[in-house]
Amino acid sequence: MEDPEAKILERIADGYSLPALSPVAMRLVKLASEENISVTELSAVIAKDASLTIRLLRLANSAFFRAGGPITTIDQAIRMIGFNRLRVMALSLSLKDTFPMHRVGPLDYELFWKSSLYQALIAKALAQRLRTGKPDEAFVAGLVIEIGLLIFYDIFIKGKAEVESIRQHPLTTLLQWEKEQYGITHRQVGEAALKYWNFPREIIDCQKYYYVVPETPNISELGLVCDMSREFSELICERSMDWQSAFSMAELTYHLDRDILADILVSVFDEVQEIAESLKVEMTRQQDILELVEKANKALSAISEKIIQVNEADSRFVLPTFAGLGVQDSAARKALQAVAHEIRNPLVTIGGFARKLERTLDPASNEWQYVRIIVEESARLESALDDLSHRDQE
Repeated sequence: MEDPEAKILERIADGYSLPALSPVAMRLVKLASEENISVTELSAVIAKDASLTIRLLRLANSAFFRAGGPITTIDQAIRMIGFNRLRVMALSLSLKDTFPMHRVGPLDYELFWKSSLYQALIAKALAQRLRTGKPDEAFVAGLVIEIGLLIFYDIFIKGKAEVESIRQHPLTTLLQWEKEQYGITHRQVGEAALKYWNFPREIIDCQKYYYVVPETPNISELGLVCDMSREFSELICERSMDWQSAFSMAELTYHLDRDILADILVSVFDEVQEIAESLKVEMTRQQDILELVEKANKALSAISEKIIQVNEADSRFVLPTFAGLGVQDSAARKALQAVAHEIRNPLVTIGGFARKLERTLDPASNEWQYVRIIVEESARLESALDDLSHRDQE
């Protein structure tokens, strides 16, 4: 008997249930990658799509590009935005316009595009910082990394009453449920769809990787960047996501400095509103910042509880400190170091992120006041932790 999974993938590879992307956008994607293409040729293609023209001019005049004067023509807009970014924008718009924005039955399209946009911006920022490949290619890869979910939904779930809600996060739970119920996952569907749309091989291959570990064989730098962008997008978009897990994964798997990660998150919040407007994605930057800071606040509360517990134990049993331990007390020393490491790492991460974010916010805003509280509380807890480590020297 024919394998049902292979059968559906073969049909998708032939275009089954796949929406047609904008011909103008796909033409732009092809033209913008050619070495000898001119601004005039690109302009002639864009002029055939009034909606794309309007959004191109709006983006070129946005604060994101900080133009010296008004951009009034398509030619000027192309020069301002650049060929590579134009290619990214056209493809992004085409994908975005292909699917609805609001919730349709159990799938929240708005949350999907919000999560995808954060993935795209974080992937681009990571590629820039790590100097791995092309940042614009990373943007596209991050944007489409879960695109198979929309197609999967149309094929298997849309219009059926038995599924009440689809939760995009955590990804492993969703993929396991898909496999059990339908014999196939949306990542497999996404891979087949991207092949049909003639995406670059490097972007298609990213569909294979999620929750990677250092020993994952043959994974590309783009695959690593996309998987990490997914982790941090979850941190922003998923309310139950733990603050520390994303940073720990990035540090252990990708050996990334926490200051760099904090810089990337802050830079993404600076960019997201402008890009969201050009893609017609509803974003509430202030709300996203507040929710992320609230997760940081919960993490600080948990750290505070641990420090209080150590203090209470110290007062009852006079626990040894690092400075007071001798060579013969190596087991106790290691235990204390483990506790301090568990507390200090997330504490330093949260404090560093809050201090960077504080500098970008309006001091008169509610967001700034909330972030300021986090800065002060993290500093207080760092001082308390230092006090525990050196108490016997006083």
